[in-house]
Amino acid sequence: MKIPDFRAGDTVTVYYKIIEGDKVRTQPFTGIVISKRGEGVSKTFTVRRIGADGVGVERIFPLSSPNIEKLVVEKTGKVRRAKLYYLRGKVGRQATKVKERFGDIIVASEPVAAPEALEETLAAEESGASE
Repeated sequence: MKIPDFRAGDTVTVYYKIIEGDKVRTQPFTGIVISKRGEGVSKTFTVRRIGADGVGVERIFPLSSPNIEKLVVEKTGKVRRAKLYYLRGKVGRQATKVKERFGDIIVASEPVAAPEALEETLAAEESGASE
């Protein structure tokens, strides 16, 4: 499986395969990446979320684990630190408050026309306006 590029501050959903006896199920875990560490095969990342009862829950996932079925980057975060351990001391909304990063994502609202087609359109508008 190809893991998408992500970094600390990004909100991700990790679909992790859980094996219980002879049953296999997939458990999604959504939260903010607070750290990436290690080298090579031992590389891991930590995802933190606030549970239903307001208690923080952290899970450490090995990046090269065969049990990770899918990893989806929900939002990209704009942070100034490589490790966001300070979020552990925050409570409520402050624990999940990270600015969103828009610079890496380029979204075109309309398809860009070729220069020749643009010149023809401008010429047609000018001739229509002069009549």
